[in-house]
Amino acid sequence: MPEEWIARWQGRFDQGWDALREQTLARQIAAGVVPAGTPLAGKPEAIKDWVSLSADEQRLFARQAEVFAAFLEMTDHEIGRVVDAVDEIGDLDNTLIFYVVGDNGTSAEGGMNGLFNEMTYFNGVAEQVPDLLQVLDKWGGPETYPHMAAGWAVALNAPFMWTKQVASNYGGTRNPLVVHWPAGIPASNQVRSQFHHVIDVAPTILQAAGLPEPRMVNGIPQVPMEGVSMLYTFDDAQAADRHTTQYFEMFGNRAIYHDGWLAGTVHKAPWEAQPRHPLTEDVWELYDVRADFSLANDLAAGNPDKLAEMQTLFMIEAARFHVLPIDDRSVERANAALAGRPDLMGGRSSLTLAGGMTGMSENVFLNVKNKSKTITAEVTVPDGGANGAIIVQGGRFGGWALYVQDGRPGYDYNWLGLERTSIMGTDPLPAGNVTIRFEFAYDGGGMGRGGTGTLFVNDQQVAQARIERTQPNIFSADETADVGIDLATPVVEAVGSEARSRFNGTISRVTVEVRDANAAADAAVVQGMKKVTRHIQ
Repeated sequence: MPEEWIARWQGRFDQGWDALREQTLARQIAAGVVPAGTPLAGKPEAIKDWVSLSADEQRLFARQAEVFAAFLEMTDHEIGRVVDAVDEIGDLDNTLIFYVVGDNGTSAEGGMNGLFNEMTYFNGVAEQVPDLLQVLDKWGGPETYPHMAAGWAVALNAPFMWTKQVASNYGGTRNPLVVHWPAGIPASNQVRSQFHHVIDVAPTILQAAGLPEPRMVNGIPQVPMEGVSMLYTFDDAQAADRHTTQYFEMFGNRAIYHDGWLAGTVHKAPWEAQPRHPLTEDVWELYDVRADFSLANDLAAGNPDKLAEMQTLFMIEAARFHVLPIDDRSVERANAALAGRPDLMGGRSSLTLAGGMTGMSENVFLNVKNKSKTITAEVTVPDGGANGAIIVQGGRFGGWALYVQDGRPGYDYNWLGLERTSIMGTDPLPAGNVTIRFEFAYDGGGMGRGGTGTLFVNDQQVAQARIERTQPNIFSADETADVGIDLATPVVEAVGSEARSRFNGTISRVTVEVRDANAAADAAVVQGMKKVTRHIQ
């Protein structure tokens, strides 16, 4: 994030998240997008009052919000450039633009303190305020993959209580949608309040363009679209709703909307490690959204029959749209082995690659986490010596790399950007054909454990070291495994990334092999961490 954009927001969040909620609601009411008299919904118990925070916490959290605001402003600026470009070619009036303002509600995955590296969340590592203060000046820069504290997520989802992941509350699902199409919408600067869902965007585009819904693509029958076109609202602000029923579900947080009523249950908050109850024991809430915009008045206790009706409707919709069985796990689902689902590797224990094979996400690459592994690279070293990446997975915020630096072979394990282990040979590789092998003996007995790494050149051991801990669930949501180059951010800063990291010799093949360490003990631990996927009866 460019510092000049961040500087524009300096000091503008010093009032804290509680005051921001109140200010936001006042602006929403003044703009006419929220009804007058709407109260703020309550705040989750875990979110502290701003005035109760220490000076260090306030300083840290204010900086987090400044960076996030700068990101939003710069994003709007860049979108504006795209719109201006369409205008310059004379097509803006007849271009249908949908601008969805948000992503399921602002994210609270930063927990109570925020994160310097979001991948810590997905690997169950908590970042503490003293550690985050040490990197405060870097926040938002290329060395960071930051996330703000959950208090800001609650504030930015005002006037609602909850956040992204909580699909049972409008704070986790309700987003503004701006539609721009002067040639097709006579009205301008008006609000439409009919209930619609993101699945309605595609049917709207098809109807606006006069196109039928595709029934067959390349000989394959298509599942019918589930959405309802919004086109009827463009001409009539008072038109009756046509999307009258909608289920929501994410990680066991589930809800049902029907004819102005919303029933839902908070099964697990984003910052909670475990669900609050078994799925069959969740406590449901009930709201009349026609009279209660912010979901501030839970009517469940006084309307048990209506609540039961809505719960039954959720089960009907969940069965109809393949939501069942409910899987209430969260980060474990990123790892196919932990989630218990098939993946592209199909249980393979080895993968052979060639130079130039790049862009492999974790779901199309051998799962090396929580296991012993062997990497064998057959390379040709040029006369002037070798440099560059041989094979990498991940990047600056977590990953590993087998590489050559200044002629010497090395293996680095980058644990979440917080701890790095380098295992380097002392002598340069000889010119010609060379086999480099790295072996990692995993300790076993659980997830995210360490082990011993040993590096060989032509079957001769050249280095060995201890790797104290490994990432159990995921290396990155964005970075990939690459042979002969390190794309995006670097695993090893000294080797670099992109063109700078390209291996200057020839890579004939790289074989990655995995094997379980202490398999019986590992299986017991993994089974203990898994929650049984349950079908609500």
